[in-house]
Amino acid sequence: MNKTKRFIIVLVVLAVAFAFLLPSIQWYALTPKEDQALALGSREQIREFAWRMARTDLAEIERLVASSDAGPLPERFAPVVSRAKKIYKAVGITAPETWNAKAFLAAFDNRNDALAELEDYHRARVLSLKKLHGSAVQLGLDLSGGMSVVIRADLEALEAKTGKPLSPAERDDAVVRAVEVLNNRIDKFGLTEPVIRRQGEDRIYVEIPGAADPERINGIIMGRGRLAFHIVDEEATASLTAYLETNPLAINDDMKLSDPSLIPADTIVRKYYTKDKYGLDEWTGSYMVIKAEAGLDGNHIESATVSSDPVTGQPEVVFSLDKEGGELFYALTSANVDKTMAVVLDDRVRTGARISGPIQANVKITGFAADEANNLALILRSAALPVELIVESQQAIGASLGEDSILEGRNAILIGLIAVFVFMLVYYKGAGVNAAIAQVLNLYLMFSILSAFNLTLTLPSIAGFVLTIGMAVDANVIIFERIKEELREGKGRKAALEAGFNKAFWAVMDGNITTIIAALFLSQLGTGSIQGFAVSLAIGNMSSLFTALFVSRLLFDFNTDVFKHKAVSISWRVK
Repeated sequence: MNKTKRFIIVLVVLAVAFAFLLPSIQWYALTPKEDQALALGSREQIREFAWRMARTDLAEIERLVASSDAGPLPERFAPVVSRAKKIYKAVGITAPETWNAKAFLAAFDNRNDALAELEDYHRARVLSLKKLHGSAVQLGLDLSGGMSVVIRADLEALEAKTGKPLSPAERDDAVVRAVEVLNNRIDKFGLTEPVIRRQGEDRIYVEIPGAADPERINGIIMGRGRLAFHIVDEEATASLTAYLETNPLAINDDMKLSDPSLIPADTIVRKYYTKDKYGLDEWTGSYMVIKAEAGLDGNHIESATVSSDPVTGQPEVVFSLDKEGGELFYALTSANVDKTMAVVLDDRVRTGARISGPIQANVKITGFAADEANNLALILRSAALPVELIVESQQAIGASLGEDSILEGRNAILIGLIAVFVFMLVYYKGAGVNAAIAQVLNLYLMFSILSAFNLTLTLPSIAGFVLTIGMAVDANVIIFERIKEELREGKGRKAALEAGFNKAFWAVMDGNITTIIAALFLSQLGTGSIQGFAVSLAIGNMSSLFTALFVSRLLFDFNTDVFKHKAVSISWRVK
């Protein structure tokens, strides 16, 4: 490969690595701590914050108008002022030279519009930070804390469902299967190195590293995937809706009617929900009367995928049913053509579909946001939990070693780098500079790969990086020694470099590939800290191959062709 192509490949790799690393830089280096705390809150907390800040800002703007303050708005209002400018431009009004409080409010038809604009700004800002955090490298429990949850398996409910007492073996099997499903589910959601272990007879302890996001963790752990299809009693729904318009207190929070005779005996009432601007379930204010007995439940679903509707572009979840489920669903849809079927997730009606004809093989439903559709598909692919789970306690836990661990890990990496730099510069002279640059780029690539795959950084991972620093220089040592051998035979700089890299290539590849294979086995067979160490070791070895064989060679060629060096500064004994 010629030098130009090699140079372009190096530039492309470094640019892509920077793009992957950028979210981590923005989150950890450029985002203030108070903004991080806001972004890590639940969506309910974000909604409350945006609601409160919008009213605080509007009150300040109205105070400035009342005081006849003609001065420009404070700098912190600049983002919403830019939105007001767009409104002026859209309606063809000349924008004022000074954007004061009065000019800002004049952009809106009424107070509620201004309030909505301010709330939209605060919501979008915090949600964008929340998205940024999800793209950054996550820190493990030993570095930044995480979420600890104690869950109880409701074995009594399982006995009631099966209609018989559970034997000790059956009780044990239910809890063991629940642990396996949770482990699989958390792994599929991209959370690495979780601690999931059984406590006593019916309790499960879950510990997930990274900054605590209670909403997401609850969605993963407690997302039971209780999906069911119910036929809607449209006549009873219309009758109940009309009755509740004049008697709104006739139904309580438990969906019990003060007069049960309002609906048929074989039906129940459920609320109909959609998603609000924050991605939270929002009750539409309407109810649906559905058959009490589900026509089909989620236990018959074998696979679930997410696609987009070719017409509307909206996310849709496609379910594949097992043989029994297909037969049940065919019978259900055949008997209820032209009726509405409600899709009920965890006792909430999420969408309704008109049955146009019998359906057997695949089920396609819409009415979910993109993230929710993906989460639902993942939950259902993980299989239904064999037993209901109840959260007994949930708390954020602090780091076991805290910031001291981060500082010590950083110092270990820096000391390792400096020690390697000193050795290579002293022993290999000018060639040691190439090795030092390759080591810095190696570390840069390792962290960018962590960020690209959203992996969790733990103390064992840092240990793997420190070990990689020492091991990565081994490739440079092999190459440099080969070059020295060629120089001793009297070859010139260009010929010695060419022969040295060619002869060292397979020795370097063999040494690193065997380490990568060992690391991959460790990552598959090991758990927890062992897995984190193995992953970082594999990443480090793969990136060191690139820097030693590609980057280091490019640096040598650059000195040969650009600086016209004739000799190789590589040893005190070889000239």
